[in-house]
Parts: sequence; structure tokens; C-alpha cells
Amino acid sequence: MNTVKPQAIYRKDYQPSAYLIRTTELSFDLSEDETIVSSKVHYYQNPNLTSQEPSLFLNGVNLELISILIDGVQPNYQLVDEGLEISDLADEFILEITTRIHPEKNTSLNGLYQSSGNFCTQCEAHGFRQITYYLDRPDVLSVFTVHIKANPSHYPVLLSNGNLISSKPGEVTWHDPSLKPCYLFALVAGDFAVLEDTYTTISGNEVALKIYVESHNIDKTQFAMDSLKRSFAWDEQRFGLEYDLDVYMIVAVDDFNMGAMENKGLNIFNSTYVLANP
Repeated sequence: MNTVKPQAIYRKDYQPSAYLIRTTELSFDLSEDETIVSSKVHYYQNPNLTSQEPSLFLNGVNLELISILIDGVQPNYQLVDEGLEISDLADEFILEITTRIHPEKNTSLNGLYQSSGNFCTQCEAHGFRQITYYLDRPDVLSVFTVHIKANPSHYPVLLSNGNLISSKPGEVTWHDPSLKPCYLFALVAGDFAVLEDTYTTISGNEVALKIYVESHNIDKTQFAMDSLKRSFAWDEQRFGLEYDLDVYMIVAVDDFNMGAMENKGLNIFNSTYVLANP
């Protein structure tokens, strides 16, 4: 039984982050017994703060630190409770961190975990800190580029947020041009069946629609696809909102730990809440 009491967080104590992020580049090397995560993040001092902070605290839980470099040089850092603290920082720098994690042993089902042979993420609210050391807070936004490598015979489908910009067996790169907090990051890798369709937006852009499921559920996907297309049309007609990526993906699996997670461009559902065969 968990005896740790939840810690109250009050709005009155809020402080903006001393550092912000321009870009985030993540590389995942997925395997059965470990995953290596490499991050390359462009940090800069928050220009809206009058006082400058020479140190940076990054959230991190259950991570094995392999290497850390700032602009190619090992920085002055210290591993602390649930994170990493770096001192003597410039106003702007590139931070590269490599960590080892074990999704196959991650029973918290937060961060990156493996279940029924598939890799999946749950980063809301504080799951991203179980993937790499990072500013895991919703008011820090970044553009993400994600590289994924895995055995194509075991994981033929490799997904993340945004648009697919390169692909070959066992290796893909995704890029999301929109700013987002890290809790909306998503990654899915596994062997899935897929239902595909398209939607043409009000300005004439064609969006690929894809619903990935375990093979035994493929006959239950058409209703979800029809609902998705009606949702696109409703957003346009009611709010004038047009989808801004080339592809919209849904992954529905039987053992996803939440009902749904509305990540940018890659929604993950428990199949109970999205699949039907009326």
C-alpha cells in the first residue's frame, strides 16, 4: 500500500520557469530488455524575468544517466531527489542527455511502458520525467522531433506526434511543428492492424486518418472512423478550426491504463471507449 501522502500545490506559489525551450530532439532505441533515450534540447533564459537564474533543475524519475553534455562539454551537475541540477549556465545552450530506461519493468504505466508486447506512453500529468531529464511542466512548450529505432519484425509500426518525415524498416522520424508541453508527447510501437481513410479540410488540404488496433479489433473501427470525420467537420463549422497536420492517428488497445490521452496528432485510447460494432 502506498503510504506517501500527496503534496498540495497552490496557485499562489507558482513561479514561471527560469529557462524555456526552443527545440527538443528525442531518439529512442527500443529493445526487449532496455530502451536508450537520447535528448538534444535547446534551452534559453526566460526573457520575461528580470533576474537571471544560473542553475537549472530538470525533473527525472527512475532514470539511469549515461551521459550529459552542454555544447559538447560535460557540465557541473548533481543528481538530486527526483531530478538533476545543473549550475554555471550560459544564457542559451544545447543540452544533450542520454538515459537508460526499462519500459518492460515499468508497472506504474506512466512515461514509456511495455504491455502485451507493445510500447506505449502516458505522460499526463508527470509521466515524461520517467523518459528523460526535462522541464516537465505544462507552461514550458517546445517543437519536437522524434527518432525511433526498433526491430521491424517485432515492432513494424512506430508512431509519434506530428508528421512523418522519414521512414525505413525499423527506423522513423516524426516532426511536430506546433509548440506543445511534454505531457502531450506520445510514442507507440508495436504490431497493429490499421483502418485508413482521408478527410479534406475546408481549405482543401487532405489529411490522412489512421486508426491502429490489435488485429482482433479491426472489425470494430469503422464507427470510430465515421465519428472522427464528423468531429473534424464539426470543429470547422462550429469554431472555424482546421486541422494543421498531414495525418491524424488513433491507437486503441485493450490494456491502455487511461480511458484516453489526447496527445497532439496521436490519440491513445483504451479500446473499450472508442471501438464498437453497431
